Amino acid sequence: MRILAELLDDAAVFPPGNASIEEAVAGHVRHLRSVHACLVGPLVLAAKDLGELEVVLGDRPGHSVNLTLTVPLPGLVPATAVARAIRSVRLVGLEVALPDGTSAAEALAALDAADLDSDLTTYVEVPRDARRADVLAALAGTRYRAKLRTGGVRADLYPDETELAAAIRSAVALDVPFKATAGLHHAVRNTDPATGFEQHGFLNVLVATARARNGADEAEVVELLAERDGGRLVEQVRVLDPSVRDAFCSFGTCSVDEPITELVDLGLLDPRYMKDLA
Repeated sequence: MRILAELLDDAAVFPPGNASIEEAVAGHVRHLRSVHACLVGPLVLAAKDLGELEVVLGDRPGHSVNLTLTVPLPGLVPATAVARAIRSVRLVGLEVALPDGTSAAEALAALDAADLDSDLTTYVEVPRDARRADVLAALAGTRYRAKLRTGGVRADLYPDETELAAAIRSAVALDVPFKATAGLHHAVRNTDPATGFEQHGFLNVLVATARARNGADEAEVVELLAERDGGRLVEQVRVLDPSVRDAFCSFGTCSVDEPITELVDLGLLDPRYMKDLA
């Protein structure tokens, strides 16, 4: 489905996947050579891993990767230069974390001062604190996008439906494209049986974003994020305008295989997409 194209950013090294750099590169190359390559976005790595990435790629001649780099705002310029210098790497994106206390105005000034190349898709992680509204408003009308945190390794890192709905509706109202990071381990809203964490579904986010773009109020967006019936979500995904992806760009997943398997099981992808899964 065109609406799922490049939806899955390959974040295999991040929890709970915790793949080594070598494993992540090998897995990413496998995905890019597979029948499901059209669903896969860039490899996502932290700036601290660039040295190891260079070593691993040096042992794999002929392989190249599109890379999105997660980096704290103060280290943005040097990390970008290091990534650009690695052979077999095409730096396509940045995901920038703001230090505690950094205001929206300070963040935007630092990004502008970094004079980033126009070919870099740059996301700014929106803090889950009082700065959220200001940061989203500051991103409006710029070339920078938003990164919304949707989970993590602790229960408190998961925003509830009301918080996430407010962030999505704000981003949509301001015409700020966004990606999601962490916690979207399944297609449909669920309770993780191992941890008890309430986890958002990536199809829920997709449908909720589409409805927000059509003017849905907060209560409706909250209800869609809470929906646990996969069949109902699938019905809505099938009729979505693909332009919703202009708003919800992608999400980081520590496993590309698992979301594809779930999408096949839900009937949104042909079983052939599972041909090259590990």
